Amino acid sequence: MTSHETLGVAVIGTGRMGADHVRRINEVTSGARVAAVVDIDAARVKRLADGIEGCTAYTDPAAAMDDPGVDAVLIASPGPAHEAALLDAFARDLPVLCEKPLTPDAASALRVLEAEQALGRRRVQVGFMRRYDADYRTLKSLLDHGTYGRPLMLHNKHRNPGSPPGFTNAMMVNDSLVHEIDVTRWLLAEEITAVRVLRPAPTGNAPEGLSDPQLILFETAGGQVVDTELFVNCGFGYQVSCEAVCEGGTARIGDDHGVFSNTAGRWGGAITPGFVERFEEAYDRQVQRWVNATRRGEVEGPSCWDGYAAAAVCEAGVRAQTTGERVAVELIERPALYR
Repeated sequence: MTSHETLGVAVIGTGRMGADHVRRINEVTSGARVAAVVDIDAARVKRLADGIEGCTAYTDPAAAMDDPGVDAVLIASPGPAHEAALLDAFARDLPVLCEKPLTPDAASALRVLEAEQALGRRRVQVGFMRRYDADYRTLKSLLDHGTYGRPLMLHNKHRNPGSPPGFTNAMMVNDSLVHEIDVTRWLLAEEITAVRVLRPAPTGNAPEGLSDPQLILFETAGGQVVDTELFVNCGFGYQVSCEAVCEGGTARIGDDHGVFSNTAGRWGGAITPGFVERFEEAYDRQVQRWVNATRRGEVEGPSCWDGYAAAAVCEAGVRAQTTGERVAVELIERPALYR
């Protein structure tokens, strides 16, 4: 397609994230429209399509991809459904923005990576949205330019007010820590080589069986050490921060609480209630950049390699959780397509 044409997007999965992406493409993103929506819930997807001009409802992702109005695919379905949808998109040579995870485990992620390699070019951008956050982008630029010298350590905090029903220790890694896994690899431009997990006495606010908080340690190929405080039932709000400790100084993001007030004998600010509010602009920028690149015939951003590497580190993290031991991360050699 030419850069002047509107990109017709099929959104696969219309739960919380998928519905938000439908809204985003309709109301925020320029150069794109929602041409198809897909969900196993036929009634829900029909209601959604009926409210969008020129949009068709489907229950089968492959059928939506065959719609002549569809030029690209945004996958926001549950992780176990991603592999089949990605392979269907590859068969039709359609560009994809795939919400994390690429797939739920390293073996399936590797199959997707190999299928994309067989095409001979990238088709997938993985939805690690923190790379599009203004603060993280500033920190990345400072590190890339060596402003404070060589990075030695990262200190991360990742706090949620509460965990959803059924949240497990493995989900602490696969659904929450995965973001720190990706930003660590991205900020330092290094692979994570080993993981350790420390589990202090759990908070009384955690549901039965959930070990919360946890302290996770990463080692990188470049010799850096990264710690992450993961606390998904902190009770008071959503906080994400990262401090880079370098040879010539430090740089920290995530401490901005917006308006700081003094009133009625009190002072302070507000804490963001959730990840959607904290990273709304990052999601907007991520989708817009994907649309812009796709209309130019290009693919940028996090790749299938990044999705595979994150899955491999997650698997090591879950093993470290259960064994209490240092667990090495196993990766294949990085293919030329992703260098």
